[in-house]
This record gives sequence, structure tokens and C-alpha cells, in this order.
Amino acid sequence: MKEKIKQGSLPEHIAVIMDGNGRWAKKKGAARVFGHKNAIKAVRDVTEGCAELGVKYLTLYAFSTENWSRPKLEVTALMELLVSTLSSEIKTLMDNDIRLESIGDRASLPPRCQKELDAAIEKTSANKRMTLILALSYSGKWDITQATKRIAIDVQEGKLKAEDITQNTIDNYLVTSGIPDPELLIRTSGEQRISNFLIWQMAYTEFFITETLWPDFRKEHLYEALVSYQERERRFGKTSEQIKK
Repeated sequence: MKEKIKQGSLPEHIAVIMDGNGRWAKKKGAARVFGHKNAIKAVRDVTEGCAELGVKYLTLYAFSTENWSRPKLEVTALMELLVSTLSSEIKTLMDNDIRLESIGDRASLPPRCQKELDAAIEKTSANKRMTLILALSYSGKWDITQATKRIAIDVQEGKLKAEDITQNTIDNYLVTSGIPDPELLIRTSGEQRISNFLIWQMAYTEFFITETLWPDFRKEHLYEALVSYQERERRFGKTSEQIKK
């Protein structure tokens, strides 16, 4: 499948909804946390695969604002897993020249998570091959809400005129400011929804849905998604004839 990928038409930014950890664990007769722990291999495989191909940005939906409502034991385990993974995977990020970033309500994360996240971001800040973005305590509605509040404050303080607000203005107030919109969204486990992820940014994103559960996702599945993406015609509201001119 890798040989079918056209190097000249790779998406610059891929986003992934990593779904199916709980179902994977249930199939094994184990607790949901077992699925989360076994998903680290998939994260490593996809991150390395994207970097090897030349993808510039990879955003992983790691923890949504809605996930805080899950059972406390699972949330606590997820936060502990995040801390240990950030610490153990820094070498992999450095070896692959990958810079780490995060988007979301970082202040809502436990202090220990914030500390490890900040340390990993600082350690990898000079890396240039690819940017790996973790969406943590993130949701699209939260992002648009916080952007709206900041715009309202700047209008009130005279830093911005209401009549001058454009789509570009909103882009600049979102937490993804400076990051290109994703051209491809991959969602595992067969669910066909965006789950409050990058709502504004995915206006023209191509979707690839796979039945594969996230802990089983590997580079070959990534290549399959990219081949599917490259077979599509992206028109952005125009006709095929206009695109071909």
C-alpha cells in the first residue's frame, strides 16, 4: 500500500480520532484501561509513519472535554498513563526530530500532567521534521467559545472593531492559530461522527472511517487512508470543470 502513495500530494495535516480502546479491551475480557495502555503502540506507529512520509502536522484527539464525565477511576488512570507516556516517549520524539505541541484547556489537567507536558514541549521545541499535536481536554465547541470570548474582550477594549471581524480573524483566535486546517481526518472503530473535534477547522476535511479499533491501527492502515485520500477530488465548493482548468 505504501508504494501507491503519491509523494507530491500528501496532506500537510492529518487529524486522528483514536476510538475503540474500550471495545478492544472488552474483547480481551479486560478493563477499559487495558485498551488505553495498548494504544501507545498505535500512537507510535502512526506518528513515525507520518514523519517518514513527510506529513508536517499530526493531531491526535487524546482527551475531550466530555471525557471528564467518564468514571473517575478511568480518568485517573488515563492521566497517569499520559504522564508516563510523555516521559517515556521523549526519546522517540527526539530521535525522529518531532516537535510536540498541545491544544485544549491545559489548565484543567492535573498539575503533574501539566508539568510533564510542558517539559516535553520544551524539550522538543527545536525539532523540525513534524509537529505532533495532542488535543487534551479539547473540544470544538470549547475552542469556538474561548475564541469568541477573547474577540469580545478585544472589541470591548478597542483593540478590534466588530465590523472588521472576518473568518481569518476567528482563525487567529482559535487554539490552532498558525496551524493549517487538516486535509484528512482518520477515525477508527467505525463510528461516523466528529465527536466535537476541530469543528471549525474541518469545514473541508476529507474523512476516512475504518472499522479497525485504535489499538490495532498500524502504518499499513495509515497508508490505506492516504491512498483513499489521494483518489478523491477536492473541489472546495467548485465544480470538477473549474478544478481541472
